[in-house]
Amino acid sequence: MSRIGKSPITIPQGVTVDIKDGVVTVKGKLGELTQEFSEIDITIEDGVITFERPSDKKDHKAKHGLYRALISNMIEGVSNGFTHELELVGVGYRASNQGQKLDLAVGYSHNIVLDLAPEVKVETISDKGKNPIVKLTSHDKQLVGQVAAKIRSFRAPEPYKGKGIKFRGEQLRRKAGKSA
Repeated sequence: MSRIGKSPITIPQGVTVDIKDGVVTVKGKLGELTQEFSEIDITIEDGVITFERPSDKKDHKAKHGLYRALISNMIEGVSNGFTHELELVGVGYRASNQGQKLDLAVGYSHNIVLDLAPEVKVETISDKGKNPIVKLTSHDKQLVGQVAAKIRSFRAPEPYKGKGIKFRGEQLRRKAGKSA
């Protein structure tokens, strides 16, 4: 049995979960998320969501844990939200935002301007003597992770000096330079 799939989810205060026609809808103070599901029985009793699978087929086992994790992330997102912080390491690397437009100067001949989805809130922090930080916040874990990965892909950290855009707290594998 899936260890993830068999653990129940307790619904926190202020969050409503509706199951109708193969679609789970989760509403909370930060927003609303929906997820389609199939082949797994999802039941809500006394503020606890449980997941049952019809058989021990490989496909059913995989979906059992998957849907439990997705719905758990949806509940976490609409109640608390998710945050990703990106750090720009390099001389002259800057970040600024105008509403939902993120403007990055990361060593190219031109600035990179990225329009973000309205569900993702962006904030840039530029303190003197410290690396600029881009803070992304959203109720949708998949969306905020995808946007963070897209921003990181503009200038991934290189292994010799560590310059580039990295996640805050990310440990980079560093290489030694040329030996003389």
